[in-house]
Amino acid sequence: MNRALFGLSLILLLFGCHSESSNPTGKSDKLRIALIMKSLANEFFSTMADGAENYQAENADQFDLIVNGIKDERDISRQVSLVEEMIASNVDAIVIAPADSKALVPALRRAIKAGVVVVNIDNRLDADVLATEEVEIPFVGPDNKAGAKQVGSYLAGKLVTGDSVCILEGVRTSFNGQQRLAGFQEAMEEAQIKVVGHQSAEWEMSKANTIASSMLSEHPEVKAILAANDSMALGAVAAAKGAGREGEVLVVGFDNISAVQQAIKDGKILATADQHGDQLAVYGIENALKLIEDPDAKIEDVETPVDLVTQESISP
Repeated sequence: MNRALFGLSLILLLFGCHSESSNPTGKSDKLRIALIMKSLANEFFSTMADGAENYQAENADQFDLIVNGIKDERDISRQVSLVEEMIASNVDAIVIAPADSKALVPALRRAIKAGVVVVNIDNRLDADVLATEEVEIPFVGPDNKAGAKQVGSYLAGKLVTGDSVCILEGVRTSFNGQQRLAGFQEAMEEAQIKVVGHQSAEWEMSKANTIASSMLSEHPEVKAILAANDSMALGAVAAAKGAGREGEVLVVGFDNISAVQQAIKDGKILATADQHGDQLAVYGIENALKLIEDPDAKIEDVETPVDLVTQESISP
Protein backbone atom coordinates (compact mmCIF):
# COMPACT_ATOMS: atom_id res chain seq x y z
CA MET A 1 0.00 0.00 0.00
CA ASN A 2 2.82 2.37 0.93
CA ARG A 3 4.58 1.53 -2.32
CA ALA A 4 1.41 2.25 -4.32
CA LEU A 5 0.88 5.57 -2.55
CA PHE A 6 4.52 6.50 -3.08
CA GLY A 7 4.30 5.65 -6.79
CA LEU A 8 1.09 7.63 -7.21
CA SER A 9 2.58 10.61 -5.40
CA LEU A 10 5.65 10.52 -7.65
CA ILE A 11 3.50 10.40 -10.79
CA LEU A 12 1.37 13.34 -9.59
CA LEU A 13 4.52 15.31 -8.68
CA LEU A 14 6.07 14.81 -12.10
CA PHE A 15 2.81 15.54 -13.89
CA GLY A 16 2.21 18.66 -11.79
CA CYS A 17 5.69 20.04 -12.51
CA HIS A 18 5.21 19.54 -16.24
CA SER A 19 1.75 21.09 -16.36
CA GLU A 20 2.78 24.20 -14.40
CA SER A 21 5.83 24.94 -16.55
CA SER A 22 5.02 27.38 -19.37
CA ASN A 23 8.66 27.36 -20.52
CA PRO A 24 9.98 23.77 -20.32
CA THR A 25 13.13 24.63 -22.29
CA GLY A 26 14.21 27.13 -19.66
CA LYS A 27 14.68 29.81 -22.34
CA SER A 28 13.80 33.34 -21.22
CA ASP A 29 10.73 34.95 -22.76
CA LYS A 30 12.80 38.11 -23.30
CA LEU A 31 14.29 38.52 -26.78
CA ARG A 32 18.03 37.89 -27.15
CA ILE A 33 19.94 39.90 -29.74
CA ALA A 34 23.58 39.28 -30.64
CA LEU A 35 25.75 42.14 -31.89
CA ILE A 36 28.76 40.81 -33.80
CA MET A 37 31.33 43.42 -34.75
CA LYS A 38 34.81 43.64 -36.13
CA SER A 39 37.86 44.47 -33.99
CA LEU A 40 37.07 45.99 -30.59
CA ALA A 41 40.65 47.31 -30.65
CA ASN A 42 39.29 49.86 -33.13
CA GLU A 43 37.68 52.72 -31.20
CA PHE A 44 34.89 52.94 -33.76
CA PHE A 45 33.59 49.50 -32.78
CA SER A 46 34.01 50.02 -29.05
CA THR A 47 31.94 53.19 -29.48
CA MET A 48 29.38 51.15 -31.42
CA ALA A 49 29.23 48.61 -28.59
CA ASP A 50 28.77 51.35 -25.98
CA GLY A 51 25.90 52.86 -27.96
CA ALA A 52 24.19 49.48 -28.29
CA GLU A 53 24.62 48.70 -24.58
CA ASN A 54 23.17 52.08 -23.60
CA TYR A 55 20.17 51.45 -25.86
CA GLN A 56 19.65 48.00 -24.32
CA ALA A 57 19.79 49.49 -20.81
CA GLU A 58 16.99 51.87 -21.81
CA ASN A 59 14.96 48.91 -23.14
CA ALA A 60 16.00 46.21 -20.68
CA ASP A 61 12.45 44.90 -20.38
CA GLN A 62 12.32 44.26 -24.13
CA PHE A 63 15.56 42.42 -24.97
CA ASP A 64 18.93 41.18 -23.76
CA LEU A 65 22.08 42.02 -25.71
CA ILE A 66 25.10 39.80 -26.35
CA VAL A 67 28.10 41.77 -27.63
CA ASN A 68 30.90 40.05 -29.54
CA GLY A 69 33.95 41.27 -31.42
CA ILE A 70 37.03 39.77 -33.08
CA LYS A 71 40.75 40.17 -32.40
CA ASP A 72 41.48 42.18 -35.52
CA GLU A 73 39.84 43.18 -38.78
CA ARG A 74 41.23 40.14 -40.64
CA ASP A 75 40.04 37.44 -38.24
CA ILE A 76 37.25 36.32 -40.54
CA SER A 77 37.20 32.68 -39.39
CA ARG A 78 36.58 33.78 -35.79
CA GLN A 79 33.67 35.95 -36.88
CA VAL A 80 32.16 32.98 -38.74
CA SER A 81 32.58 30.95 -35.54
CA LEU A 82 30.79 33.65 -33.54
CA VAL A 83 27.82 33.42 -35.91
CA GLU A 84 27.72 29.65 -35.43
CA GLU A 85 27.94 30.05 -31.64
CA MET A 86 25.04 32.51 -31.63
CA ILE A 87 22.93 30.12 -33.74
CA ALA A 88 23.68 27.32 -31.26
CA SER A 89 22.70 29.54 -28.31
CA ASN A 90 19.28 30.22 -29.90
CA VAL A 91 19.45 34.00 -30.15
CA ASP A 92 16.47 35.68 -31.78
CA ALA A 93 18.52 38.03 -33.96
CA ILE A 94 22.06 38.70 -35.14
CA VAL A 95 23.13 42.24 -35.99
CA ILE A 96 26.50 42.00 -37.73
CA ALA A 97 29.23 44.26 -39.08
CA PRO A 98 30.95 41.64 -41.28
CA ALA A 99 34.73 41.61 -41.58
CA ASP A 100 34.36 40.28 -45.11
CA SER A 101 31.49 41.01 -47.50
CA LYS A 102 31.47 37.51 -49.03
CA ALA A 103 32.83 35.00 -46.51
CA LEU A 104 30.14 35.61 -43.86
CA VAL A 105 27.14 35.05 -46.14
CA PRO A 106 26.94 31.20 -45.93
CA ALA A 107 27.04 31.29 -42.11
CA LEU A 108 24.36 33.97 -42.05
CA ARG A 109 22.22 31.89 -44.43
CA ARG A 110 22.44 29.06 -41.89
CA ALA A 111 21.33 31.47 -39.18
CA ILE A 112 18.26 32.51 -41.17
CA LYS A 113 17.46 28.87 -41.89
CA ALA A 114 17.59 28.26 -38.12
CA GLY A 115 14.97 30.98 -37.61
CA VAL A 116 17.32 33.80 -36.58
CA VAL A 117 16.62 37.33 -37.87
CA VAL A 118 19.80 38.77 -39.45
CA VAL A 119 20.55 42.46 -40.01
CA ASN A 120 23.73 43.68 -41.75
CA ILE A 121 25.32 46.94 -40.53
CA ASP A 122 28.42 49.02 -41.36
CA ASN A 123 29.89 46.88 -44.17
CA ARG A 124 27.42 45.77 -46.84
CA LEU A 125 27.32 42.07 -47.75
CA ASP A 126 28.05 41.18 -51.37
CA ALA A 127 24.89 41.29 -53.48
CA ASP A 128 26.01 38.54 -55.87
CA VAL A 129 26.85 36.12 -53.04
CA LEU A 130 23.52 36.88 -51.35
CA ALA A 131 21.78 36.07 -54.62
CA THR A 132 23.78 32.84 -55.03
CA GLU A 133 22.90 31.79 -51.48
CA GLU A 134 19.27 32.80 -52.17
CA VAL A 135 19.02 34.89 -49.05
CA GLU A 136 17.75 38.40 -48.27
CA ILE A 137 19.48 40.38 -45.52
CA PRO A 138 18.71 44.08 -44.98
CA PHE A 139 21.62 46.52 -44.87
CA VAL A 140 21.41 49.30 -42.30
CA GLY A 141 24.21 51.80 -42.77
CA PRO A 142 25.59 54.84 -44.58
CA ASP A 143 26.52 55.43 -48.20
CA ASN A 144 30.27 54.96 -47.80
CA LYS A 145 31.10 56.17 -51.29
CA ALA A 146 29.18 59.42 -50.80
CA GLY A 147 30.82 59.97 -47.41
CA ALA A 148 34.31 59.39 -48.78
CA LYS A 149 33.62 61.68 -51.74
CA GLN A 150 32.56 64.44 -49.33
CA VAL A 151 35.86 64.11 -47.48
CA GLY A 152 37.85 63.89 -50.71
CA SER A 153 36.16 66.94 -52.21
CA TYR A 154 36.88 68.97 -49.07
CA LEU A 155 40.55 67.95 -49.29
CA ALA A 156 40.65 68.81 -53.00
CA GLY A 157 39.60 72.34 -52.10
CA LYS A 158 42.87 72.71 -50.20
CA LEU A 159 44.98 71.47 -53.15
CA VAL A 160 45.59 72.71 -56.68
CA THR A 161 45.12 71.01 -60.04
CA GLY A 162 47.91 68.52 -60.71
CA ASP A 163 48.87 67.92 -57.08
CA SER A 164 49.66 64.31 -56.07
CA VAL A 165 48.04 62.25 -53.32
CA CYS A 166 48.11 58.68 -52.01
CA ILE A 167 45.29 56.54 -50.65
CA LEU A 168 45.35 54.03 -47.78
CA GLU A 169 42.65 51.41 -48.43
CA GLY A 170 40.86 49.17 -45.98
CA VAL A 171 40.49 45.40 -46.37
CA ARG A 172 39.97 44.92 -50.10
CA THR A 173 37.29 42.23 -49.72
CA SER A 174 35.14 44.62 -47.63
CA PHE A 175 32.46 46.48 -49.56
CA ASN A 176 32.78 49.60 -47.40
CA GLY A 177 36.52 49.69 -48.12
CA GLN A 178 35.85 49.37 -51.84
CA GLN A 179 33.24 52.14 -51.72
CA ARG A 180 35.45 54.52 -49.77
CA LEU A 181 38.27 54.00 -52.28
CA ALA A 182 35.82 54.71 -55.12
CA GLY A 183 34.58 57.87 -53.40
CA PHE A 184 38.11 59.17 -52.84
CA GLN A 185 39.10 58.39 -56.43
CA GLU A 186 36.02 60.07 -57.87
CA ALA A 187 36.65 63.24 -55.87
CA MET A 188 40.29 63.34 -56.97
CA GLU A 189 39.39 62.74 -60.61
CA GLU A 190 36.83 65.53 -60.61
CA ALA A 191 39.37 67.94 -59.07
CA GLN A 192 42.14 66.77 -61.45
CA ILE A 193 44.33 65.63 -58.56
CA LYS A 194 46.74 62.77 -59.33
CA VAL A 195 46.51 59.56 -57.27
CA VAL A 196 50.10 58.31 -57.50
CA GLY A 197 49.59 55.26 -55.25
CA HIS A 198 47.04 53.33 -53.25
CA GLN A 199 47.62 50.33 -51.01
CA SER A 200 45.67 48.40 -48.40
CA ALA A 201 46.68 48.90 -44.77
CA GLU A 202 43.78 46.64 -43.72
CA TRP A 203 42.26 49.28 -41.42
CA GLU A 204 45.26 49.12 -39.02
CA MET A 205 47.25 52.06 -37.63
CA SER A 206 50.67 50.39 -37.44
CA LYS A 207 50.41 48.96 -40.94
CA ALA A 208 49.26 52.36 -42.24
CA ASN A 209 52.28 53.99 -40.62
CA THR A 210 54.64 51.58 -42.41
CA ILE A 211 52.92 51.86 -45.80
CA ALA A 212 52.50 55.65 -45.64
CA SER A 213 56.19 56.02 -44.74
CA SER A 214 57.09 54.01 -47.83
CA MET A 215 54.70 56.04 -49.99
CA LEU A 216 56.17 59.35 -48.81
CA SER A 217 59.68 58.08 -49.49
CA GLU A 218 58.76 56.84 -52.98
CA HIS A 219 56.64 59.89 -53.84
CA PRO A 220 58.14 62.96 -52.12
CA GLU A 221 55.83 65.15 -54.20
CA VAL A 222 52.74 63.85 -52.39
CA LYS A 223 50.69 66.65 -50.81
CA ALA A 224 48.03 64.54 -49.04
CA ILE A 225 47.06 61.06 -47.85
CA LEU A 226 43.45 59.88 -47.89
CA ALA A 227 42.84 57.10 -45.36
CA ALA A 228 39.74 54.90 -45.52
CA ASN A 229 39.40 54.90 -41.73
CA ASP A 230 40.63 57.02 -38.84
CA SER A 231 43.02 54.43 -37.43
CA MET A 232 44.92 54.49 -40.72
CA ALA A 233 44.74 58.29 -40.78
CA LEU A 234 46.52 58.39 -37.41
CA GLY A 235 49.15 56.05 -38.83
CA ALA A 236 49.60 58.42 -41.78
CA VAL A 237 50.04 61.39 -39.42
CA ALA A 238 52.79 59.49 -37.60
CA ALA A 239 54.43 58.64 -40.95
CA ALA A 240 54.41 62.29 -42.05
CA LYS A 241 55.98 63.31 -38.74
CA GLY A 242 58.62 60.59 -39.11
CA ALA A 243 59.42 61.87 -42.59
CA GLY A 244 59.87 65.41 -41.26
CA ARG A 245 56.76 66.57 -43.12
CA GLU A 246 54.34 67.13 -40.25
CA GLY A 247 51.94 69.89 -41.22
CA GLU A 248 52.98 69.70 -44.89
CA VAL A 249 51.15 66.50 -45.84
CA LEU A 250 47.39 66.86 -45.41
CA VAL A 251 45.62 63.78 -43.99
CA VAL A 252 41.94 62.85 -44.05
CA GLY A 253 40.14 59.85 -42.59
CA PHE A 254 36.73 58.26 -42.07
CA ASP A 255 34.81 57.36 -38.83
CA ASN A 256 35.16 60.39 -36.52
CA ILE A 257 36.73 58.58 -33.54
CA SER A 258 37.61 60.76 -30.54
CA ALA A 259 41.38 60.69 -31.17
CA VAL A 260 40.81 62.09 -34.65
CA GLN A 261 38.41 64.75 -33.37
CA GLN A 262 41.28 66.02 -31.21
CA ALA A 263 43.73 65.72 -34.12
CA ILE A 264 41.38 67.84 -36.26
CA LYS A 265 41.18 70.47 -33.51
CA ASP A 266 45.00 70.46 -33.34
CA GLY A 267 45.31 70.80 -37.13
CA LYS A 268 47.01 67.42 -37.58
CA ILE A 269 44.15 65.91 -39.59
CA LEU A 270 42.13 67.94 -42.05
CA ALA A 271 38.78 66.12 -42.08
CA THR A 272 36.91 62.88 -41.50
CA ALA A 273 33.43 61.44 -42.05
CA ASP A 274 31.06 60.79 -39.18
CA GLN A 275 28.84 57.75 -39.75
CA HIS A 276 27.55 58.05 -36.17
CA GLY A 277 29.10 54.84 -34.85
CA ASP A 278 27.40 55.26 -31.47
CA GLN A 279 24.02 54.90 -33.20
CA LEU A 280 24.82 52.53 -36.06
CA ALA A 281 24.25 49.32 -34.09
CA VAL A 282 21.14 50.87 -32.53
CA TYR A 283 19.68 51.41 -36.00
CA GLY A 284 20.40 47.74 -36.74
CA ILE A 285 18.86 46.53 -33.48
CA GLU A 286 15.73 48.60 -34.09
CA ASN A 287 15.39 47.02 -37.51
CA ALA A 288 15.88 43.53 -36.05
CA LEU A 289 13.18 44.16 -33.42
CA LYS A 290 10.79 45.28 -36.15
CA LEU A 291 11.43 42.12 -38.18
CA ILE A 292 10.98 39.89 -35.12
CA GLU A 293 7.69 41.59 -34.32
CA ASP A 294 6.46 41.25 -37.91
CA PRO A 295 8.06 38.25 -39.68
CA ASP A 296 6.15 39.17 -42.85
CA ALA A 297 7.60 42.70 -42.98
CA LYS A 298 9.32 43.63 -46.23
CA ILE A 299 13.12 43.25 -46.14
CA GLU A 300 14.39 46.76 -46.89
CA ASP A 301 17.72 48.54 -46.63
CA VAL A 302 17.93 51.60 -44.39
CA GLU A 303 20.38 54.38 -45.27
CA THR A 304 21.81 56.11 -42.21
CA PRO A 305 23.50 59.54 -41.98
CA VAL A 306 27.12 60.30 -42.83
CA ASP A 307 28.47 63.82 -42.30
CA LEU A 308 31.66 65.72 -43.06
CA VAL A 309 33.67 66.70 -39.97
CA THR A 310 36.21 69.54 -40.15
CA GLN A 311 37.82 71.99 -37.76
CA GLU A 312 35.03 74.43 -38.53
CA SER A 313 32.29 71.93 -37.68
CA ILE A 314 33.75 70.78 -34.35
CA SER A 315 32.62 72.84 -31.41
CA PRO A 316 35.48 74.44 -29.45
